[in-house]
Amino acid sequence: MADSAPSNEPAPAGGNRAMMSTSPAYAIIETGGKQYRVSVGDSLSVEKLPVDAGSDVIFDRVLMIGGDGPARVGAPLVAGASVQGQVQDQYRGEKIIIFKYKPKKRYRRRTGHRQSLTRVAITAINA
Repeated sequence: MADSAPSNEPAPAGGNRAMMSTSPAYAIIETGGKQYRVSVGDSLSVEKLPVDAGSDVIFDRVLMIGGDGPARVGAPLVAGASVQGQVQDQYRGEKIIIFKYKPKKRYRRRTGHRQSLTRVAITAINA
């Protein structure tokens, strides 16, 4: 059996600090009535935005910024904060089927829907 004496060194508190950066690590933005948690380099699909592919877009509705020390929470928005992104693609999502049915009443309705979406790559978080 191996000798398992406890070491006198304290355990590191707070995790790996070498991974922390000076820029905000993430932000929570609101667009299209939905909220998204984004970081620099993320690519996300949002409801269609009226811009062409390849152009830049700025999200002004920033609800929270966190990751570098204490989180900044807006009431309801963080003052002066914005998130920049570049539009990669305009496309349509997968088709969903809406099927309504009432048993024993001969009532059946089948419809479909495809949502128009915009794929955005996040390039910067400005706090």
